[in-house]
Amino acid sequence: MSDENFQGLEGETGAQLRVLTQYIKDLSFENPNAPRTVGPLPEQPQIAVRVDVGAQRLGETEFEVTISLGAEAKIQDELMFLIELDYCGLFRLVNIPGEQIEPVLLVECPRMLFPFARRIIADATRDGGFPPLLIDPVDFVGLYQQRRTEGQTPN
Repeated sequence: MSDENFQGLEGETGAQLRVLTQYIKDLSFENPNAPRTVGPLPEQPQIAVRVDVGAQRLGETEFEVTISLGAEAKIQDELMFLIELDYCGLFRLVNIPGEQIEPVLLVECPRMLFPFARRIIADATRDGGFPPLLIDPVDFVGLYQQRRTEGQTPN
């Protein structure tokens, strides 16, 4: 479990972000054209990766944060694999000013969860007969700013 203290948030001291637990909420891996697509390939596959983040309040100080990762690999129009993961963390936020809660939930919490979700994706693709898919680090600040620009709010 992790416990991080934040200093300097609107002069507040004792602000805390604590990971209570982490878990897979949903994991799906499809390998529809195996064994034809497993093994040496004539060309590099086209891989499309999707990332989304959501948060919901569960109690006065408890929040569930979800990273949704998805990837689809194709050669020409033939699907090699499709993977989707919802990886969650239950967080406790204490003494964090109201205007800071959303960025903490949608930037800091996903940063803490991402390495674990990335490993799950890599392991599942490897276990599916492909090289491990190592998703590049995600700019959660940029994702958060993009969502704010588009007028989206967390779940």
